[in-house]
Amino acid sequence: MFFKHDTAIVEEGCNIGDGTSIWHFTHLMSGCTVGSNCNIGQNVFIGPEVVLGNKVKVQNNVSVYTGVVCEDDVFLGPSMVFTNVINPRSAIERKNQFKKTWVKRGASIGANATIICGNELGEFCMIGAGAVITKPVKPYALMMGNPARQKGWVSEYGHTLHFSPEGKATCPESGEQYELKNETVKKA
Repeated sequence: MFFKHDTAIVEEGCNIGDGTSIWHFTHLMSGCTVGSNCNIGQNVFIGPEVVLGNKVKVQNNVSVYTGVVCEDDVFLGPSMVFTNVINPRSAIERKNQFKKTWVKRGASIGANATIICGNELGEFCMIGAGAVITKPVKPYALMMGNPARQKGWVSEYGHTLHFSPEGKATCPESGEQYELKNETVKKA
């Protein structure tokens, strides 16, 4: 069972998990999949074939277009943008050229960020507000700017990690240990 506000439109053929809430003026198109315990904010559009995992939070004014897959625990900040065609033109239909965008488990995308299609955002990465992602993002990477550049690493709790010369860091909130080796971060 899921909650749907009276002003929301949920077309037949949507697969929506238990405990999900769908708020004001939101439109889910037939063929989308939304997991359990998601929160879909106000004025959101979810296109056909979109897949959202469990506990995904979609803030207000976000459009999630065909080609986007978000794994469990993804956060989509207010008014962030996904694209699905590299070279759109109004007079030329390119629906057969949609590119996949894969947002891995635990990733967070800040307000007003833009994600150019065809990229994978790694587990627990953090995309800063207003950033423009033009290439794949590593797990745990902190990305900022336009075009976005990696500015550091973050823990699963979203804290900046400060690595020792030996490549060790500790999350200040959780106490979890992380290792940096060959420009890749993993939990120890």
